[in-house]
Amino acid sequence: MGSPVPPTGQAPPPYRHRRSFAGPVVLIILGLLFLLGNLHMISWGRLGMAFAHYWPLLLILWGVLKIIEHQQALRDGLPARGIGAGGVLLVFFIVICGLAATHMAKFRWDELRDNLQIDDGDLDNIFGDTFDYDDHLEQAVPPSVISLRVDDQHGVVRISAADDNRITVAIRKKIGAESQGEADKYNELTKPSISLTGNVMALEARTQAAGGDHAVETDLDISLPRKMPVQITSRRGEVSVTDRQGGVTINTQHGDVSLEDIVGNATLNLDRGSAKLGQITGDVHIDGHLNEVSVTDVKGAVQLDGEFNESVKLARIRNNVLFKSSRTDLEFSRIDGELDLDSDDLHAEELFGPVHLTTRSKEINLEDVSGDLRVQDANGGVEASMRSLGNVQIDDRNGDIHLSVPDKAGFRLDARTRDGEIESDFPDLKVDNNDHESKATGTVGNGASHIVINNEHDGIEIRKYSTRAIPPAPPSPPVPPKPGRSLPAPKTRVEPTEN
Repeated sequence: MGSPVPPTGQAPPPYRHRRSFAGPVVLIILGLLFLLGNLHMISWGRLGMAFAHYWPLLLILWGVLKIIEHQQALRDGLPARGIGAGGVLLVFFIVICGLAATHMAKFRWDELRDNLQIDDGDLDNIFGDTFDYDDHLEQAVPPSVISLRVDDQHGVVRISAADDNRITVAIRKKIGAESQGEADKYNELTKPSISLTGNVMALEARTQAAGGDHAVETDLDISLPRKMPVQITSRRGEVSVTDRQGGVTINTQHGDVSLEDIVGNATLNLDRGSAKLGQITGDVHIDGHLNEVSVTDVKGAVQLDGEFNESVKLARIRNNVLFKSSRTDLEFSRIDGELDLDSDDLHAEELFGPVHLTTRSKEINLEDVSGDLRVQDANGGVEASMRSLGNVQIDDRNGDIHLSVPDKAGFRLDARTRDGEIESDFPDLKVDNNDHESKATGTVGNGASHIVINNEHDGIEIRKYSTRAIPPAPPSPPVPPKPGRSLPAPKTRVEPTEN
């Protein structure tokens, strides 16, 4: 049956469009989700991840509702209603928010947190609470076990020596959750365990067992036999190892490392962390991307490879040292004093050669160098004093060069600079300063050593240096014995002799 015909001469009534219910339905769904989040019935983390993955379903729902409205309008003989300005804005809002959520879900928030130096606890409590748990593990070490492997992806690891043949672990755990019941469940899922594979004992913190969207931080205080080597793997958290008579290997991405009193080799691979090592009897090898590095009192060799953002401090290393970064290559055979290296300066005392240094844009100050010295610097001054003169070659492009040699040393000199003057304390040297190039040549004494200095744009100075005996270090105060260990007999200090 057709539509009723209005009486002649009377205008037909205007059509009244039905209001669209697509927008209200979508808003109701979104409102319900936010309500469940506020009531802690749905984790905000899970809600965000669900929206990041499934937001196109809102557009599909919107389209289905518009089709239903269109079919209803046709059945009523009314013109179909379009999307409208409000609908366009809502669709635009959903698309923009959905795309943003998708990209945010793929973003490496852990890297951003590390670059901004935000602590884990600053973010864990935004949408939930933190619950603490304590636990304990203890197990005898079988005679066949030769090493311990520790895996703690999030948490502090501290290793100390035990007086018996047992491994003891004190566990402190923090869990981020919406409720106590949820935290209890994730605590059961993330209980640390000790297992044995062949001759290796493995301690696993299992912080990832609860899933990536739940923050679980497990600190481990481990006591084990002193002679057992250890290997530690960590993604985030500090690592401390003391009093070992076995090798130590550490791999960590975001955390500081401290090693002290290690009789054995130490191997560290760090990313965005600092390292402090002292009293190491074996060799030390450190690589990765580090902030501060301090290595002192090492009887073996030291090798550092990688990038060092802040500073490197070395002191009293009895064997060969090799340092490599994108800006600096340094090698020497021993250091009895200290070395400080940062982005702009390098200062070292009591180096033993052969010393090879290649760097750029650094101010260099080397004191009491013994043996051969080879320095290349692109932009920065070089100041070196030789305690025992060997062969010396210094090349620089911008910056003054100051070389001090023993007043009774014998050497041959070849020095040149373009835009600077040469000064000398030795009358046997021939110095020729002119407008275009300055040169200095000659032989002093027996000419046993050869000194070559090249500078492009600044001056050169050759000075006499009165060698001085380095006074012995004051005796250290007595150290109380550690529990279970007797105090060793005092040792006589032997001062190094000149090469």
